[in-house]
Amino acid sequence: MCDSSIPAAYRAPAADATTDPDADRRRDFPPAPEPLPVPVMDNHTHLDFPEGKGPVGIKAALDAAAAVGVQGAVQVGCDLESSRFTVEAVDLDERLLGAVALHPNDAPHYAARGELEAALAEIEQLAAHPRIRAIGETGLDFYRTEGEGLRHQEYSFRRHIDIAKRLDLTLQIHDRDAHDDVVRVLREEGAPERVVFHCFSGDEDLARTCNEQGWWMSFAGTLTFKNAANLRAALAVADRQLVMVETDAPFLTPHPHRGRPNASYMVPYTVRAMAELTGSDLAGLCTAISENTARAYGSWS
Repeated sequence: MCDSSIPAAYRAPAADATTDPDADRRRDFPPAPEPLPVPVMDNHTHLDFPEGKGPVGIKAALDAAAAVGVQGAVQVGCDLESSRFTVEAVDLDERLLGAVALHPNDAPHYAARGELEAALAEIEQLAAHPRIRAIGETGLDFYRTEGEGLRHQEYSFRRHIDIAKRLDLTLQIHDRDAHDDVVRVLREEGAPERVVFHCFSGDEDLARTCNEQGWWMSFAGTLTFKNAANLRAALAVADRQLVMVETDAPFLTPHPHRGRPNASYMVPYTVRAMAELTGSDLAGLCTAISENTARAYGSWS
């Protein structure tokens, strides 16, 4: 693959001859896709998570995204450190909005140290920044947490819902192997006005529930994976006014580059897959995604 097709910010130096070429390739960023005809936003990324062969600055990362029609992003916090970073980052570049929260897998660790209440209080303070537009990512994860940790996870989720409602912020949900319980908690607490299922991982049933409730479904590179028939079925029934796109970078790189680092400039691969799967006009789908994202988070300007 010609290295010149990779955005300059993500180009790696020439590989050392002693380096395992396969391992080296897995750390290389993929080539840039063709630009989208209408700009969209990456509504979930982690610019503070290092990946690939070296750090990429915020401006360079957003410049690379803008070159292919991804004109901004939502930087997402997962713990206190990354949420603090998020607040700093949104002041550095107007193409960023932010979300702050304790990830469901981190909440039990804060609880075990007796620090959960203090951490939740700081999340609420950080969320007062005018460019923080969401509480997230929060939710339930039954894949990595079990036992007593699940109780702390659900308590944290309920507290995040409360913060989002009191501050009138969008709720950005992490839901892994926990669809029914996520919906149950949202209904018991009363969902905020705006809810986004980040990296939507459900099936047709959850998509229909989101349609009924007016909850946005954000699709990531996982949609393009060969084993993701459930996601493609969900997209087929999802209300077009409730569909968004994300990278969850540096994770979940779309096919055909799965396993390599991800970044916001990779969004067009997923959007084109969405258009093909739904038989949609690409420009029309991009317009809908852009409008949906603006309704969820407000203006970037």
